[in-house]
Amino acid sequence: MSAAPGRATGSVDAGTAAPDADVGTAARAAEADTASHPGIAAPGHGGAGRELRATLDLVEPALRRGAARLWRPAGLRGRYLRYLVAMHAVIRASVPLMVLAAAQCERAGPGDAAARRLADGLARHIVREQHHDDWLLADMAAAGLPYDQALSGAGSPAVARLVGPQYYWIQHSHPACLLGYIAVLEGNAPDPRLAALLASRTGLPGAAFRTLRHHADADPGHSAEVHALLDGLGLDPARRRAVRVSALHTVRALLDLYDGLADDPGRPGADDTDLTEDTAGPARAAGPPRAPHATELTGGEPA
Repeated sequence: MSAAPGRATGSVDAGTAAPDADVGTAARAAEADTASHPGIAAPGHGGAGRELRATLDLVEPALRRGAARLWRPAGLRGRYLRYLVAMHAVIRASVPLMVLAAAQCERAGPGDAAARRLADGLARHIVREQHHDDWLLADMAAAGLPYDQALSGAGSPAVARLVGPQYYWIQHSHPACLLGYIAVLEGNAPDPRLAALLASRTGLPGAAFRTLRHHADADPGHSAEVHALLDGLGLDPARRRAVRVSALHTVRALLDLYDGLADDPGRPGADDTDLTEDTAGPARAAGPPRAPHATELTGGEPA
């Protein structure tokens, strides 16, 4: 599970986006009339995974603009170190959240077939996500961050706003809500070229980007599995909507986290002009490949 945005180069200032407005507009459009978008399901028609993907497609431009601002070259080394600290605080909650959701599934009544199916899917995902927080600690050690500083992100209000609501929704709505959160984080997989680009521009050793490289390779496939699991749960309309609410909250909170990391008071007026909305964001987890952007990746090639 990852919250790592992708990054490539282009030609448009990406630091002037208004992602909150985009998320709100997209959420209203998705809930009011997703059927108006050709080829995707309206809420209540088709699988819950399919309709969630349709909803998240509408907010992907906001995530891409947030990523562009986060990975701008000016002040990148310090920003990447802050990013590692924040991601450790987020990822260390991944397995505990899934364990809690699985326990809620076990306590569900005999009439909740969705909970039984969800428990099986979570069991597989828990095994796959174990120790990823330790990988981030190793990345931070390779980057030269002291251990106590590496753990400092746990008190971040932005991290709490991102992760915390899932504990409430798992226990007081339905554990399937967690899949909305997971779908956003794993659907926001980093571009495979990102680790090499960051290593080149920051001067940090390749060992500081192990987790980023892993999630670039693994998360797109995991995202497809999450949507397939949702399709197979047989959720009723109210629970489908709860999953979408969880996902859209996660998008907004993730953008707030990106914005906080992107702020760089020591470098006012940082130059964002080598980024575009099209190339700066997450790699697409599914669908036909995009045509190559007119500009080429600069600053290093993948290992």
